Amino acid sequence: MSRAARSLTPAYFEALYARDPDPWRFADSAYERAKYDATLAALPRPRYGRVFEVGCSIGVLTLDLAARCDALLAVDAAETALSAARARCTEWPRVTFQRMRVPQDWPEQAAPFDLILLSEVVYYLDEADVARLAARVGASLAPGGEVLLVHWTGETDYPLSGDAAVGHFIRAAPFARPARQERTECYRLDLLRACLGDGSG
Repeated sequence: MSRAARSLTPAYFEALYARDPDPWRFADSAYERAKYDATLAALPRPRYGRVFEVGCSIGVLTLDLAARCDALLAVDAAETALSAARARCTEWPRVTFQRMRVPQDWPEQAAPFDLILLSEVVYYLDEADVARLAARVGASLAPGGEVLLVHWTGETDYPLSGDAAVGHFIRAAPFARPARQERTECYRLDLLRACLGDGSG
């Protein structure tokens, strides 16, 4: 299978949602539900202060995260997906949605994040953008804050495989260390924790 040479663009995702409002079956797939449950179970804290979810899509996992934090910023490159996510999470005023193409776009913030979630997003980037993403995360993570990566490990035509994407990210993130790593038949889950006293990379 031939891989994309460069990071996927917002137009790629808008085209997917134009053909199907839930192209990965996030809302009704038993596999996705089980993966979301594992994602939530991997979070060591019962509650977080500020959380940043990159690539929220139609907001299925966002809705679960909202109950575990004081403030949640959820972003996606596709406005079509964000519209669905906003509708899904209308009862949670603590959730803010913005359209962003990460890592080119990044939140303007006054305080660091306690958790940054990168679920099924890093392999859409090429190696150079993964390095830029890691630098952005390092500059925005609270001391002792966590980064959770969850990625499909099967074949795709994305710029990177799930394993390559996570490997590149970890190597580019000296500000954090793996605290938990799990692997299933279909995906891997990697929890990184920022070194205390060093959330800036």
